[in-house]
Amino acid sequence: MLILVINSGSSSLKYQLRELNVDGTDTADPIQASGLIERIGVRGSGVPNHTQALDEVAKELDEILDGRTIDAAGHRVVHGGERFKAPALVDPEVIRAVDLLAPLAPLHNPPATEGLRAIRDKWPDMPQVVIFDTSFHQTMPPEAWQYAIPDRWYVDHGIRRYGFHGTSHDLVTGKTAALLGVAREDFNGMVLHLGNGASATAIRGGRSVDTSMGYTPLAGLVMGTRSGDIDPSIVTQLITTHGYSAEEVDWVLNHESGLLGMTGHADMRQVLEAADAGDRSSKLALDAATYRLAKYIGSYHVAVGGAQAIAFTAGIGENSAPFRARVLDRLEVLGVQYDAELNTVRSNEPRIISTRDSAIAVAVVPTDEEMAIAQETFRVVDSSGAWNHGTNAWT
Repeated sequence: MLILVINSGSSSLKYQLRELNVDGTDTADPIQASGLIERIGVRGSGVPNHTQALDEVAKELDEILDGRTIDAAGHRVVHGGERFKAPALVDPEVIRAVDLLAPLAPLHNPPATEGLRAIRDKWPDMPQVVIFDTSFHQTMPPEAWQYAIPDRWYVDHGIRRYGFHGTSHDLVTGKTAALLGVAREDFNGMVLHLGNGASATAIRGGRSVDTSMGYTPLAGLVMGTRSGDIDPSIVTQLITTHGYSAEEVDWVLNHESGLLGMTGHADMRQVLEAADAGDRSSKLALDAATYRLAKYIGSYHVAVGGAQAIAFTAGIGENSAPFRARVLDRLEVLGVQYDAELNTVRSNEPRIISTRDSAIAVAVVPTDEEMAIAQETFRVVDSSGAWNHGTNAWT
């Protein structure tokens, strides 16, 4: 079975063609094709929109498929609002609903609906599934997701904490529980998805009970180009007193802040190198980023009623031993102890890097969002009754 995974960004489209067994698990060599189309809609790129980008993907896949048929497509969609609490089989009403949620994610949901419509037009009989970044966090209790604002803002405009990176947090939660040898429903801990975008999630009983991103992916941790948490009055001051437009402030906070704004580098590797070379701004940025993250870990230790484990995942979380060490050094007060040598080991397998004496286990757990999306796509379509296990084809 071939599943096409589509991840539509604001100006990019990443795709992966995965082969699954008839039970929905990966085959021995699951990745049949992958690619990335960037600078969509940028002048001179030659790719004016995501519909054209998917035409390019289809041409590339035609050369690879060699007569085989794609069985289903799974789409990552950033914002599902309160409408979508789980992955959904796509029909016209679902596409309209994703479109209506565009104000909550104006850079991401519109490209996603373009992708849904483009695949529907090219392969009208192909089942499609939408998997939402926000779904996993729908288990948060009201005290975690509700802001202290007039209730009418929530009722009329849907302003609340939603959380993101849900597919990754969900997958890593299950993998961490398995690594510890406990049932998922008995697992309490923190999952740290640390990449260019970064978020921390508090897991209690195997479910999300709090997360650092909020109404949008801007809130929370110090990220590659995003500020994370700031005083909201900064925004109003910049607009009312200093002559910025709302669009300019939004752009700066999302695209010119974080590590980039503090150091001139959005890449953690460059920031670490500059800090090691004595650059003061890079040292300060690392101090700010690790301090902010340690604060979240401490508060989430309380939120989950005592964590069993802290799991690092995604690009920085999986690959940057120096950054992990800087964070873990701040957690000694919680009884966290890690093995410096184990921390430097590179591996594609989940692993424990804490010592036996550590009060909280520390794990490095690789994520694989494309795999999770492909397997969720299979599960949703299979449960719909459209997959015939006897003929290995859609009915």
